[in-house]
This record gives sequence, C-alpha cells and structure tokens, in this order.
Amino acid sequence: MRTDLGDGHAVVDLCEAALDDADRLVPKVRIMAMQQQAHGASLAGERGLVDQLIDQADRLLPSVDDDLPWGNACRRTPGYLEVQRATCYGRLGLGAEAGALWSQVLALVPETARRDRGVYMARQATAAAAAREPDQAVEIARSAATIAVETRSARMRRELVTLERTMRPWQDAPVGRDLAEILGPVTEGS
Repeated sequence: MRTDLGDGHAVVDLCEAALDDADRLVPKVRIMAMQQQAHGASLAGERGLVDQLIDQADRLLPSVDDDLPWGNACRRTPGYLEVQRATCYGRLGLGAEAGALWSQVLALVPETARRDRGVYMARQATAAAAAREPDQAVEIARSAATIAVETRSARMRRELVTLERTMRPWQDAPVGRDLAEILGPVTEGS
C-alpha cells in the first residue's frame, strides 16, 4: 500500500524490517520483500539499490521450492524479476532502459496471458514516451488498447492513463491526436 501512495522511504523501511532476520524466511518471502523494497527504492530515486535488490532476489529464485499455494508468481510468471526491474526503471524515468527490458519480457510472455501482456505493453509504451519516442509509444499503445477493450482490465486502463499523461507534450501533434483516438474506446464510460 505504501508503494501505491508513492512513499518510497516507508516501503524501504518496512521491507528492511521484514528482511532484518532474513535467514528465518523462506526464499519466496525474501524475494517478495526484496522486490517490494526495489519498488520503494525506485520511488526514492535509487537506481543502484533497485538493481542490487533485484539481482539478489534473482540469485534466490532457484531456491524457491515449496509447494505452498501463495506467492508463486516469482516461479510462475516468465521474467518475473525483470518485470519488477522494468517497472522500477519506468518509475525512475529511465525510458530507454525500461523499454528494452519490456521487449525482453514480452518475448517470454505467452499470447494467452493477454492481461499481463496488455499491462506490459502499456508500460512499454509509457517507457517509449518517456524516452521521447512518441511514434513508437503510439504504435505499442494500439495493441494494448485493443486488449484493454476486449478484457475490460482496470489495471490496463490505469496504465494507459499513465501513458496518456506521459504523452501530454505531444497532445496537440498528430501523434497525440492518434493516441487520443486509440484510447477513446478504452476510456468510454470510465
């Protein structure tokens, strides 16, 4: 919840407290705490800490071997930790780096995982806009918007609203008008 509120320092503090006695935690819980701490670090503008935490979590990933039914996204989701890194990079304003990671992640995510693919594409489009590549952002947004309309995903809609904000510098340009037309069906009735 502190991440959603943009309180990076509180997220880092909470995760540090959770990891204070990390040896007593199963690897899956340590990975979850580390990736959440990375999100907090991204909110605080600390790229080095983001990379350090995601890299540490990645080294723990092979140790996740329990059969508990909760918290298995780190094993089940292709490129899970790179999804977290790309999200953090996007939050840090590292558009080119985030975009490259989203390309890698999307190559791993099956077409059947439509909601995840749509969210990731919306984030990739936002990364392109942040990297001052508005044409690329709009091209990616076309696919994400189609999925958003078909699935009615609120999460995807939120990501596309973020894209819309990031594209404001081009709102009066042809590319901005194209984006508004593409996103129209997504935001109808919202």
